[in-house]
Amino acid sequence: MKREQTFDGLRQSPKVDVCVIGGGINGISVFRELALQGLNVLLVERNDYCSGASAGLSRMVHGGLRYLENGEFKLVQESLVERDRLLRNAQHYVTPLPTTVPIFDVLSGLGNGIVRFLGLTRRPSRRGAVAIKMGLSIYDFLTRKRPMMPRHEFRGRRTTLAKWPALSPDIKSSATYYDAWVSHPERLGIELLHDGLFANTEARALNYVDIRTTGPGQFVVHDTIGGSSTAIDPALIINATGGWIDITNGTLFTPETRPTSLMGGTKGSHLVIDNAALYEALADHMIYYENEDGRICILFPYLGKVLVGSTDIRVDDPETARCEADERDYILQSLAFVLPGIEIRPEEISFQFSGVRPLPASKDSFTGRIPRDHFCTVVETNDGGPSVLCMVGGKWTTFRSFGELAADLALERLGKARSIDTAERPIGGGRRFPLDRAAWIAETAAGRGISGARMAELFARYGTEADAMAAFVAAAPDTLLPHPGYSARELLFLIRNEAVERLDDVLLRRTTLAITGTLSLEMTDTVLDLLVAEKGWTPEQRATERGRFLTLLRERHGVDEITLSARNEQRSMECETTAKSG
Repeated sequence: MKREQTFDGLRQSPKVDVCVIGGGINGISVFRELALQGLNVLLVERNDYCSGASAGLSRMVHGGLRYLENGEFKLVQESLVERDRLLRNAQHYVTPLPTTVPIFDVLSGLGNGIVRFLGLTRRPSRRGAVAIKMGLSIYDFLTRKRPMMPRHEFRGRRTTLAKWPALSPDIKSSATYYDAWVSHPERLGIELLHDGLFANTEARALNYVDIRTTGPGQFVVHDTIGGSSTAIDPALIINATGGWIDITNGTLFTPETRPTSLMGGTKGSHLVIDNAALYEALADHMIYYENEDGRICILFPYLGKVLVGSTDIRVDDPETARCEADERDYILQSLAFVLPGIEIRPEEISFQFSGVRPLPASKDSFTGRIPRDHFCTVVETNDGGPSVLCMVGGKWTTFRSFGELAADLALERLGKARSIDTAERPIGGGRRFPLDRAAWIAETAAGRGISGARMAELFARYGTEADAMAAFVAAAPDTLLPHPGYSARELLFLIRNEAVERLDDVLLRRTTLAITGTLSLEMTDTVLDLLVAEKGWTPEQRATERGRFLTLLRERHGVDEITLSARNEQRSMECETTAKSG
């Protein structure tokens, strides 16, 4: 359903069963759950879908090994169950990740870990081999009934350095276990959204809208793209805005009825580094290591680059969250500690990002002790308006079970029953996923009349949804863009079918062009021109959008126009080299 059709439908019938505020992964998850049960549900997002914390995650899909120290066994078990479900239901984006822990001591951290578990200290400390062995044994025990991946193993110092010679020579041993990673988290969010929309004609979603109160129990959604406002009458509101939950409640309640603070988020920043020596040093593993101060950091191959992070800093205003210079210094220092022989030059940081973890309010002085679990709380109004169900906490891995929890509470309040379970429901391009990928690619390429190489690229980006993309690409003459692997019709498909309203929707979220450091200024302008033609923008609107995007890219992601221009030249040289060799 197109944007204006959605607004027209709301004008004709403003009553909805549930209005979900927040189009991050948790908001989309509960929207999908409710849509599949047949409810009249509306999702509204102030910016783009998955543009907040759901774009700033570590890209890990994991049980949370370090949460065992906090005694969060239930959360770890739930996370491991959901991790394994994603490995089955979204295997086009979620894949196993061998994870190696360099160990610098034997007994270190054992006593401190016990007193941390008992709540007698908040200090982080180094973890030795015995403490890590205990944690990994619990990890294996929790997955013993559904062993999808190998159990953990230990290596001595000599064997470890033989496989990872760049690691610090001060290590005593290492341990390897398996978790998972997600390649395209924002795209997975879009697929979940489509799952709900396509299953139920009464399910509707809008990005770039605000919800506002106009009186006691009265609400409108304001279109920040077109400027119009439309009244809605929800029976229940779900606040799924994560780090913005208190800010959102401030707009839904009067000062007299506003609930106490529910959220106390922390900022996690990450760098994407383009360094061949660093990439090769990982040997296709994630290195899950402790910095000198005991803070856990991660380092793993990500779409041809290396992703490293993260920090854990309290933040009051999620709008201000960005990777600051001192965070970059901290991350690079941690790299130098664990891989002392590898030097990272500033220009090799090709992208940076920061997200706010939606943690519950806490006064704990050590952010690592703040619970990572999720729960729902209902805030009643005294003005005759709808109750507000607030989704507090949560981590990306458990988005499905969190959405299920919130949906079941909503269904109970509305007196409705669940009819569809999503635990084993494939997502988007994970549906009908082939056992023989090569055969599927070859057969689909032949059926659509495109090359096998092009089909393989589309499959890597969209899973089995690549069939629909290939059909669109092949339906009319296509044009290659100034980036290997992308064409005009592929991006037109995204613009027309995935609620694209801004340039960053395409370049930051519907594709991985920006985060992989392969976005050039020429590609930016080419995609902008496609968007201008589709939206009918004036030259003034084009200039405004270009300036806005370049400012966003510079201020939030550390990529300036000079860098983008340099990538133009690099791309030209690569093309010349290819032409000469050909």
